[in-house]
Amino acid sequence: MKKNLMISVLMTIATTILLGIIYPLVVTGLAQVFFKDKANGQLIVRDGQVVGSRIIGQAFTGPAYFHSRPSAAGSGYDAANSNGSQLGPTNQHLIDRVKADVAAAQMDNPGQPVPIDLVTASGSGLDPDITPAAAEFQVPRVAKERGASADDVERLVQEHTQQRQLGFLGEPRVNVLELNLELDQRFPLKKQAKAE
Repeated sequence: MKKNLMISVLMTIATTILLGIIYPLVVTGLAQVFFKDKANGQLIVRDGQVVGSRIIGQAFTGPAYFHSRPSAAGSGYDAANSNGSQLGPTNQHLIDRVKADVAAAQMDNPGQPVPIDLVTASGSGLDPDITPAAAEFQVPRVAKERGASADDVERLVQEHTQQRQLGFLGEPRVNVLELNLELDQRFPLKKQAKAE
């Protein structure tokens, strides 16, 4: 009995050191060497400042910017509270919110059907991408606010549209943060409009 107890204790200590300390340090070290950008959250840096991450969405509300999907994560795009809304399709609160979002979106683009991802949250609440249809729906508003032609803004959307991975995985998508950063580069806002 004493021998078995000693073996159990030694195995616990050995596996704790091996799997709880050595293995995580090796994996973290390899990730930092071979996949530094991905291991550190795929952060986007502009002028020495971190402006966001390629893999975590953020809210854009100004009319001169492309808007992201709504987020149900915490108070919105809160990575510590990743979650969908948990409201079922018959929940009156969800129905009322979607109707209000559709009405607001149609004010910008009357008579056009509103893409579903502009009025519904993703499962994680942190999705950084929208569909190309959702981006194209917003082109007239963004072009007007930027004083650019709709064709030029449409071309920008097409440049930022990522196709399916390996030709068959996922759906085409547009990263909203990257699109808005490029928008600021090509069609800068006047300081007064930017402050809004």
